[in-house]
Amino acid sequence: MSDPFVIRSLDEIRFWSRIMKEHSFFLRLGFRCEDTQLIDEAIQFQAIFEDIERRAHAYPENTDPQTIRQFNSEVHNAATHIWAFKRKVLGLILRCKLPGGNNFPLLVDHVSREARYFSNRLDELNNGRLEPLADAIIDENVFFLKIMADHAKFIGHLLDPSERKLVEQAREFSHEFDTLMYQAIDLSSMRPESQTHPLLSQFVDENRVSVKSLRDFKKTARDLIEECRIKSIIHPLLADHVFREAERFLFILDMFDRSLSGMKVNRKEILH
Repeated sequence: MSDPFVIRSLDEIRFWSRIMKEHSFFLRLGFRCEDTQLIDEAIQFQAIFEDIERRAHAYPENTDPQTIRQFNSEVHNAATHIWAFKRKVLGLILRCKLPGGNNFPLLVDHVSREARYFSNRLDELNNGRLEPLADAIIDENVFFLKIMADHAKFIGHLLDPSERKLVEQAREFSHEFDTLMYQAIDLSSMRPESQTHPLLSQFVDENRVSVKSLRDFKKTARDLIEECRIKSIIHPLLADHVFREAERFLFILDMFDRSLSGMKVNRKEILH
């Protein structure tokens, strides 16, 4: 029999280790050629998370939970270290120590938030401290809505200015998700009184509609970039990267919706 703890742990690591690997690659591309130490560190992190991703896919779902608990601890350590690296880079940029680099400060902060989210999730899994459903619904949305808003801003800034229609669409999504994020923050500040079934259900439904639209926009942009049909400086892997994160958020929202509807959630899926 597969253990839900094992399934959940491997799911998180398989997804987020790939994200961390790609973050390392994107940061490396944004460093100046003279930033050799930072480039070397990014290359090392890319190799570390590539190995973690490979190992996570090699573990079967019936692996002994204690083995996965040890693996979680190892990955937690790696996630904590890449978080520290990202915050160091952010500090250098904000103190104007890397003039001429191509990593936006918000992007570096963004990827560091995702590393912190990943390490926190592994810590929660190993210590059996996963949030109750009502808290998870609010906290996951606060986190991911900010991530989606950031993505829209990055897309808008990395498209060529002559792609006016797509740039405007990205700006509209940025505004929409900023609004949704602040609504989520308001709902969070009203806890626990705000955690009623009708409010949470409407909250999930509204966000899911918007995430679907953004996901479809990202998919279109990704396909156009891969086919060299639009002008931008967006790496094709970055376009796919942000699409996969929207898919992840949508998957989580679907699980919340099913849980709120009283439907049984497959234990192989994301459980809260």
